[in-house]
Amino acid sequence: MSAPVLELKNVAKTYRVKQGMFGKPKPLNAVNDVSLSLGRGEVLGLVGESGCGKSTLAKILLGLEEPTSGQVLVDGEAIGGQDRLALARRIQPIFQDPYSSLNPRKTIADIVSLPLRVHGVGDAKSRAKSVRETLELVGLPARVLNTYPSQMSGGQRQRVAIARALIMHPEIVICDEPTSALDVSVQSQILNLLNELRAEFGLTYLFISHDLAVVEHLATRVAVMYLGRIVEEADVGDLFDAPRHPYTRALLNSVLTPDPSLGVPDTQLGSAYPNPISPPSGCHFHPRCPFAETLCKTKAPRPVPRAGGHVECHLHDPDSTMYRPDFTV
Repeated sequence: MSAPVLELKNVAKTYRVKQGMFGKPKPLNAVNDVSLSLGRGEVLGLVGESGCGKSTLAKILLGLEEPTSGQVLVDGEAIGGQDRLALARRIQPIFQDPYSSLNPRKTIADIVSLPLRVHGVGDAKSRAKSVRETLELVGLPARVLNTYPSQMSGGQRQRVAIARALIMHPEIVICDEPTSALDVSVQSQILNLLNELRAEFGLTYLFISHDLAVVEHLATRVAVMYLGRIVEEADVGDLFDAPRHPYTRALLNSVLTPDPSLGVPDTQLGSAYPNPISPPSGCHFHPRCPFAETLCKTKAPRPVPRAGGHVECHLHDPDSTMYRPDFTV
């Protein structure tokens, strides 16, 4: 991997959640001691079930949330000490629903040019030129400049959101489920566009998704998140060919196939997601794991290095009594 452009060092985010009218607030560890790094031009796919902490992590990276502990660094500089506008020049988001993330009362020209106006870049003429060029870059004609989001299709609106994110030429783009609200046929167009833009401008993506098929298509590395922790991280080919963590295998088994005769896949995870306010002891995944033993209930696994990242599972820890060197799931 090239020199990291983005690093997370032991990042945690804890909320105090009150249960009931008279209940005392309890801690909810939305992000729990996460360390990650992204090389320049890399795409890191972040996957996991809803509620695992993916979007909270994205908000921390964008400076919208302060971490309870740990550091986020861009080119080795902590973002906590950076000016908000300076940070926005370097990191930009693309959100899940392009309709709700675009102001319905503003024209496309106003929406895409807003970052330039906020940052005081250029005059009206140069901003208009930049908007036209950026829209052309994402495959939209100049005639959409005076239209409104409600007059556009979902795919067109997402192209507008991408144009708005790129007009300041950021180094890093946080893509939070950018295709999940789109039709399947439009999803592939947007994914191909993101790939082309990354190749042309050397962009670095953190791509958050619950869709493993989309992540496999776009990502260079994948991090799997469960109850606020990264339980497995690996190069995309290695992770899809030889997942080490049982939760990763369950996610891969959940991918729908085109063959209707196969029905809905059974992930073997059950329907109950653990309560994040009161997570299970030891390995948080043990109540849903088919390979769990007594050790899993009492001791949390440590991160064990693997190609392109690590895995947190006693089955892969040489110091564990459960160690099985040839075990694959």
